[in-house]
Amino acid sequence: MNVPDYMADLRDVLARLPMEDVLRVRAVLLQAWRDGRTIFVAGNGGSAATASHMVNDLNKGAIVEGRPRFRALALTDNVPLLTAWSNDTAYHRAFVEQMMNFFSPGDILVAISGSGNSPNIIAAVEWAREAGAVILGLTGGTGGRLRALADHCVVVPASRMEEIEDAHLALSHALCVSLRAAIAAETAKPVLAE
Repeated sequence: MNVPDYMADLRDVLARLPMEDVLRVRAVLLQAWRDGRTIFVAGNGGSAATASHMVNDLNKGAIVEGRPRFRALALTDNVPLLTAWSNDTAYHRAFVEQMMNFFSPGDILVAISGSGNSPNIIAAVEWAREAGAVILGLTGGTGGRLRALADHCVVVPASRMEEIEDAHLALSHALCVSLRAAIAAETAKPVLAE
Protein backbone atom coordinates (compact mmCIF):
# COMPACT_ATOMS: atom_id res chain seq x y z
CA MET A 1 0.00 0.00 0.00
CA ASN A 2 1.27 3.47 -0.77
CA VAL A 3 0.75 6.67 1.22
CA PRO A 4 -2.05 8.17 -0.94
CA ASP A 5 -4.01 4.89 -0.74
CA TYR A 6 -3.58 4.74 3.04
CA MET A 7 -4.79 8.32 3.41
CA ALA A 8 -7.79 7.62 1.17
CA ASP A 9 -8.66 4.55 3.26
CA LEU A 10 -8.29 6.55 6.47
CA ARG A 11 -10.60 9.29 5.16
CA ASP A 12 -13.17 6.59 4.43
CA VAL A 13 -12.81 5.11 7.92
CA LEU A 14 -13.27 8.52 9.55
CA ALA A 15 -16.33 9.23 7.40
CA ARG A 16 -17.89 5.96 8.56
CA LEU A 17 -17.39 6.49 12.30
CA PRO A 18 -20.66 5.79 14.14
CA MET A 19 -21.57 9.38 15.05
CA GLU A 20 -24.42 8.42 17.39
CA ASP A 21 -21.93 6.45 19.49
CA VAL A 22 -19.40 9.30 19.35
CA LEU A 23 -22.03 11.76 20.57
CA ARG A 24 -23.01 9.45 23.44
CA VAL A 25 -19.36 9.30 24.53
CA ARG A 26 -19.19 13.11 24.30
CA ALA A 27 -22.34 13.45 26.43
CA VAL A 28 -20.90 11.20 29.16
CA LEU A 29 -17.62 13.13 29.21
CA LEU A 30 -19.44 16.48 29.39
CA GLN A 31 -21.58 15.23 32.28
CA ALA A 32 -18.44 13.95 34.02
CA TRP A 33 -17.00 17.47 33.77
CA ARG A 34 -20.21 18.98 35.18
CA ASP A 35 -20.19 16.52 38.07
CA GLY A 36 -16.45 16.81 38.82
CA ARG A 37 -15.91 13.11 38.15
CA THR A 38 -12.50 11.61 37.49
CA ILE A 39 -11.93 10.19 34.03
CA PHE A 40 -9.45 7.30 33.92
CA VAL A 41 -8.00 6.40 30.51
CA ALA A 42 -6.09 3.21 29.68
CA GLY A 43 -4.61 1.44 26.68
CA ASN A 44 -1.61 -0.61 25.53
CA GLY A 45 1.08 0.22 22.97
CA GLY A 46 -0.23 2.82 20.53
CA SER A 47 -3.44 2.96 22.56
CA ALA A 48 -1.36 3.82 25.64
CA ALA A 49 0.02 6.80 23.72
CA THR A 50 -3.54 7.76 22.77
CA ALA A 51 -4.60 7.46 26.42
CA SER A 52 -1.83 9.86 27.46
CA HIS A 53 -2.66 12.22 24.61
CA MET A 54 -6.38 12.19 25.44
CA VAL A 55 -5.69 13.05 29.08
CA ASN A 56 -3.36 15.85 27.99
CA ASP A 57 -6.08 17.23 25.74
CA LEU A 58 -8.80 16.99 28.39
CA ASN A 59 -6.69 18.46 31.19
CA LYS A 60 -5.11 21.26 29.15
CA GLY A 61 -6.76 21.56 25.74
CA ALA A 62 -10.32 21.69 27.05
CA ILE A 63 -9.70 24.51 29.54
CA VAL A 64 -12.15 27.41 29.44
CA GLU A 65 -10.98 30.39 31.49
CA GLY A 66 -12.87 30.73 34.75
CA ARG A 67 -14.49 27.28 34.57
CA PRO A 68 -13.62 24.08 36.43
CA ARG A 69 -11.18 21.81 34.64
CA PHE A 70 -11.47 18.19 33.67
CA ARG A 71 -10.11 15.65 36.16
CA ALA A 72 -8.45 13.01 33.98
CA LEU A 73 -5.72 10.46 34.70
CA ALA A 74 -3.89 8.23 32.22
CA LEU A 75 -3.26 4.88 33.84
CA THR A 76 -0.37 4.46 31.39
CA ASP A 77 1.75 7.42 32.49
CA ASN A 78 3.34 6.36 35.79
CA VAL A 79 5.80 3.79 34.43
CA PRO A 80 7.36 2.90 37.83
CA LEU A 81 3.91 2.23 39.31
CA LEU A 82 2.71 0.39 36.21
CA THR A 83 5.74 -1.90 36.25
CA ALA A 84 5.62 -2.37 40.03
CA TRP A 85 2.03 -3.62 39.88
CA SER A 86 2.82 -5.71 36.80
CA ASN A 87 5.80 -7.32 38.53
CA ASP A 88 4.27 -7.77 41.97
CA THR A 89 0.79 -8.94 40.93
CA ALA A 90 0.23 -9.52 37.21
CA TYR A 91 0.24 -7.28 34.15
CA HIS A 92 -3.50 -7.68 33.67
CA ARG A 93 -4.01 -6.16 37.17
CA ALA A 94 -1.80 -3.06 36.70
CA PHE A 95 -4.63 -0.69 35.67
CA VAL A 96 -7.04 -2.09 38.26
CA GLU A 97 -4.58 -1.59 41.11
CA GLN A 98 -3.98 2.04 40.10
CA MET A 99 -7.70 2.81 39.94
CA MET A 100 -8.20 1.39 43.42
CA ASN A 101 -6.22 4.33 44.85
CA PHE A 102 -8.35 7.06 43.27
CA PHE A 103 -11.68 5.66 42.10
CA SER A 104 -15.08 6.82 43.33
CA PRO A 105 -18.42 5.41 42.16
CA GLY A 106 -19.69 7.39 39.18
CA ASP A 107 -16.21 7.98 37.77
CA ILE A 108 -15.50 7.18 34.12
CA LEU A 109 -13.16 4.65 32.55
CA VAL A 110 -12.21 5.23 28.92
CA ALA A 111 -10.87 1.86 27.76
CA ILE A 112 -8.91 1.95 24.49
CA SER A 113 -8.14 -1.34 22.74
CA GLY A 114 -7.82 -1.77 18.99
CA SER A 115 -8.93 -5.39 19.23
CA GLY A 116 -11.24 -4.96 22.21
CA ASN A 117 -9.71 -8.05 23.79
CA SER A 118 -6.62 -6.87 25.70
CA PRO A 119 -6.64 -8.82 29.00
CA ASN A 120 -5.56 -5.87 31.18
CA ILE A 121 -8.17 -3.60 29.57
CA ILE A 122 -10.90 -6.19 30.08
CA ALA A 123 -9.81 -6.69 33.72
CA ALA A 124 -9.93 -2.91 34.29
CA VAL A 125 -13.38 -2.68 32.69
CA GLU A 126 -14.76 -5.55 34.76
CA TRP A 127 -13.36 -4.11 38.01
CA ALA A 128 -14.53 -0.57 37.21
CA ARG A 129 -18.03 -1.74 36.29
CA GLU A 130 -18.30 -3.62 39.59
CA ALA A 131 -17.07 -0.49 41.42
CA GLY A 132 -19.73 1.72 39.81
CA ALA A 133 -17.96 3.31 36.84
CA VAL A 134 -19.41 4.36 33.52
CA ILE A 135 -17.40 2.52 30.87
CA LEU A 136 -16.56 4.17 27.56
CA GLY A 137 -14.87 1.97 24.97
CA LEU A 138 -12.81 2.89 21.93
CA THR A 139 -12.09 -0.14 19.79
CA GLY A 140 -12.07 -1.34 16.20
CA GLY A 141 -12.84 -4.26 13.92
CA THR A 142 -15.64 -6.26 15.51
CA GLY A 143 -15.17 -4.55 18.89
CA GLY A 144 -14.12 -7.68 20.76
CA ARG A 145 -15.21 -8.21 24.36
CA LEU A 146 -14.94 -4.47 25.08
CA ARG A 147 -17.90 -3.72 22.82
CA ALA A 148 -20.18 -5.89 24.96
CA LEU A 149 -18.80 -4.71 28.31
CA ALA A 150 -18.81 -0.94 27.71
CA ASP A 151 -21.79 1.26 28.48
CA HIS A 152 -20.99 3.23 25.33
CA CYS A 153 -18.52 2.13 22.69
CA VAL A 154 -17.15 3.62 19.48
CA VAL A 155 -16.09 0.81 17.17
CA VAL A 156 -13.87 2.09 14.37
CA PRO A 157 -14.97 0.41 11.13
CA ALA A 158 -11.52 -0.82 10.12
CA SER A 159 -9.41 -3.94 10.41
CA ARG A 160 -5.94 -2.36 10.14
CA MET A 161 -4.61 -1.43 13.58
CA GLU A 162 -2.91 1.68 12.17
CA GLU A 163 -6.23 3.06 10.91
CA ILE A 164 -7.98 2.16 14.17
CA GLU A 165 -5.31 3.98 16.20
CA ASP A 166 -5.40 7.00 13.85
CA ALA A 167 -9.17 7.19 14.21
CA HIS A 168 -8.96 6.97 18.00
CA LEU A 169 -6.55 9.91 18.11
CA ALA A 170 -8.68 11.95 15.69
CA LEU A 171 -11.70 11.14 17.84
CA SER A 172 -9.84 12.28 20.95
CA HIS A 173 -9.07 15.62 19.29
CA ALA A 174 -12.64 16.02 18.02
CA LEU A 175 -14.02 15.32 21.49
CA CYS A 176 -11.65 17.82 23.11
CA VAL A 177 -12.55 20.61 20.68
CA SER A 178 -16.26 19.85 21.00
CA LEU A 179 -16.15 19.66 24.81
CA ARG A 180 -14.26 22.95 25.06
CA ALA A 181 -16.93 24.59 22.88
CA ALA A 182 -19.72 23.11 24.99
CA ILE A 183 -18.12 24.32 28.22
CA ALA A 184 -17.66 27.79 26.72
CA ALA A 185 -21.31 27.82 25.63
CA GLU A 186 -22.45 26.86 29.14
CA THR A 187 -20.26 29.63 30.53
CA ALA A 188 -21.97 32.15 28.27
CA LYS A 189 -25.42 31.31 29.66
CA PRO A 190 -26.64 33.59 32.44
CA VAL A 191 -26.66 32.05 35.90
CA LEU A 192 -29.99 32.43 37.69
CA ALA A 193 -29.90 33.56 41.31
CA GLU A 194 -31.29 31.01 43.73
